[in-house]
This record gives sequence, C-alpha cells and structure tokens, in this order.
Amino acid sequence: MAAATEPDIALELAQDVARGMACDPKQIPSRYLYDALGSQLFEAICELPWYPVTRGERALLARHADTILADLGVAPTLVELGAGNGEKLSLLLESGPALGGPATVHLVDISSTALELSAGTLARHQWLTVVSHEAPYEAGLKLVLDEIKGGGSVVVLFLGSNIGNMGPEESDRFLSAIRQVCRPGDRLLLGADLIKPEADLLLAYDDPLGVSAAFNKNLLVRLNRELDGDFDIQAFAHHVVWNPEASRIESYLVSQKEQLVCLRGAGCCVRLAEGESIWTESSHKYEPAGLVDMAARASFSLVDQWVESGAGFALTLLEADSVVAR
Repeated sequence: MAAATEPDIALELAQDVARGMACDPKQIPSRYLYDALGSQLFEAICELPWYPVTRGERALLARHADTILADLGVAPTLVELGAGNGEKLSLLLESGPALGGPATVHLVDISSTALELSAGTLARHQWLTVVSHEAPYEAGLKLVLDEIKGGGSVVVLFLGSNIGNMGPEESDRFLSAIRQVCRPGDRLLLGADLIKPEADLLLAYDDPLGVSAAFNKNLLVRLNRELDGDFDIQAFAHHVVWNPEASRIESYLVSQKEQLVCLRGAGCCVRLAEGESIWTESSHKYEPAGLVDMAARASFSLVDQWVESGAGFALTLLEADSVVAR
C-alpha cells in the first residue's frame, strides 16, 4: 500500500473548532467525529437493527454490481471517498464481473483508522493495488485524477450517505468540485439515505443501546486529547431532532450545567449555559428524484438509480457530462 502526502489535519482541527465554537449555535464539523475510536463506534452503529442504511446499501451493491462495473476496460481506477472499513467496496468487487486484469483503488479519508481498516479488508483481492490518501475528499480526488491523466476508466464512489452530512449549498459545491476534476465519461456512484417516518429516523440516530450517544460524545474525548481541552464528558447529553423543513436529522451535545471549557490547543475558552447545545452533525435525507436533480446541477447525467424500499436507501449511478455547466 502506497502512502500519499497528508495535509496538516491537526491545524485544521484547531482552526475549525475555534471558529465553530464562536458561532451561534456552537458547532463542530462532523468529519471530526471519526478518530480511531469514532470510526470503530460508527462501524458498530452500522450493525444496529435500528440503522438500516448499511444493510440497504450492501443489498443494492450486491444486486447491481454487474451494471456498476460494466464496460470499465483495461486497468480501471476506483476512488472511494470516505473509506469506511472497505467491506462495501469489497462486496461490490466480489459481486460484479471480473475486471479482466489488475485494477487500482484509491482510498480518500481524513481518518487514518478508516484507511487502515479499508486497506486491510481489500488486501484479500490480490490483483488489486490499494493506495491510501489521508486527505479531504476534494483534495484527495484531485491528487488521484492528476496522477492518472489519460488513463483508463474511473469510477468515484461516495457511499454511506456521506453526502447527507452536507447542507444543500455545500453538497452542490461538493458535486461541482468533483465534476471539475473528472473527465467526461467518468462515473460517480452516490449512496444516499431517503426520507422515512420521523420515529424511524430518530431511533436510527439515538439507539436504545447508546452506541450513537457514545459516538457523539467521543468527539469531546478527541478534543480533550488533541486540543488539550477540559470537557466534562458526563456533563453533556446526546440529543437528536428531525427538522422536516430542512429534511435532516440534527445531532447535538447538550450542556447539562453552566460551565467554562478551555481548548488550549485551539487558543480559546468558551462558556456554555445549562441547556446550551453544540451542533455536531446534520444528516440530510432525500427523495430519489431530488438526488438526480442535485447531480444534474453539477453536470452529471443519470445512468441508473436503484432504491431499496425496505431500508429507504438509494444508489444513483451518474456519468460526467461532456460540458460542465457554469
């Protein structure tokens, strides 16, 4: 496994946290939930009976692998943004047609733990070359596509409804940035969670076992460790709400008392009132047609779309248009 140049993740963390804690409401970007322990806790969430996202996506990947991997030609390149544990990509490769020779997978994630887990899983495919990039999605993808100028087919995978962590404007910018570095004909496989009954959504993000709560609170453990913080973990409660106007689940850490928290590594101290929240994650949900419209705004055309109705999940296969909309 080759290693790629890594950005200064620690500096970005400090800057993002200082900026977010000065906002109203206070907020921390959701990507920082995924340190080593956070990545493991999220894998546990994916196995919970109340969280159908991963099971639904796996079913679709296995069922439609032939179409997803069809006509890739010699020495194709697959790029997964958000490496996870590698099981979904491995399932796709095992379920689809033989690629007819060696292929390369590039894994892009800011979590070194996720990259290690995914690379370990994919090691079972001996014909596969795996390259890891500890980097933000857009920067990592640009690095990959700059390296393979004029190469074979490219399929970019953005699975697990990671697109849902972005607001509408951010997701539009993100898909446009992806399209800017893709060549005409390159493909994007987008996995997205769909709108479901409110009770089902709340249970998925606030499970009876408390795994989701541990995942959320672990963010404070990370900030204490990496930014020399003094969060009292027991003084915060995990809380989720469904915002129907914005079509999203919102996750918060709610202060259970008035308190002063210092994050020396970020150069800031913040005062929280009793009941005040830190917004840690947004998980947007979609209608199938809305996903196609969102992709079209970024100059991607629909190849096919599949919906797992029981899980309320969609896989959308897209192709980069020959002309990029301005």
